[in-house]
Amino acid sequence: MLEVKAVEVSYGEFLALRGVSFSVREGELVTIIGANGAGKSTILKAVMGLVRCRRGEIVFQGENITSAQSHRRARLGISLVPEGRKIFADLTVRENLLMGAYVRKDLAALQTGMDEVFQLFPVLKERSGQVGKTLSGGEQQMLAIGRALMSKPRMILMDEVSLGLMPIYVLETFRVIRELHGQGVTILLVEQNARKALQAADRGYVLETGEIVMSDTSSKLAADPQIRRAYLGA
Repeated sequence: MLEVKAVEVSYGEFLALRGVSFSVREGELVTIIGANGAGKSTILKAVMGLVRCRRGEIVFQGENITSAQSHRRARLGISLVPEGRKIFADLTVRENLLMGAYVRKDLAALQTGMDEVFQLFPVLKERSGQVGKTLSGGEQQMLAIGRALMSKPRMILMDEVSLGLMPIYVLETFRVIRELHGQGVTILLVEQNARKALQAADRGYVLETGEIVMSDTSSKLAADPQIRRAYLGA
């Protein structure tokens, strides 16, 4: 479904991604783990079109989207749950969800999509009239995921979805990720919580200073002594 081929991204003179290549097959949950500053979020921004690729190609569903604008990628079926949630603080929960569905035109399907989000996150239905800034951090994360789902994406990019959450909300967030994966949703997950990410994912890539240095099934990565020492605290 997604192929990233020898991608380089720079911020001024700083080379953030150095020839990064990986793939995600339809229906897979693939994770990219790595330390702070390794370039994980930059990968998702490149896939979403939020930063320009200096070199390399990004192919989605057989189409080269390397130069496509972000709104074009959204219409093709890519959705992003950004780091830090970035909800619309002064809009209600319902209005935030509708913002996530701007690429859809079928009003009946919009209501169906909202009902599905409320089924996944019942607390959002209870708070549908509240403005986003009054929600807890965990509830805002649920809203950010729900907003991404409203476009009925073919692939969801998730950026550090457990960052800054209380443990109970970390558990809830990964429960939802596993449930979405079980429904066949294709997910590319960037996550500092390597243990949780590898438990949930089918395959994983390890990113160090802008380069992919290792890839394997999640179970094999989790059992690798080097990965255990560096990322799992074992």
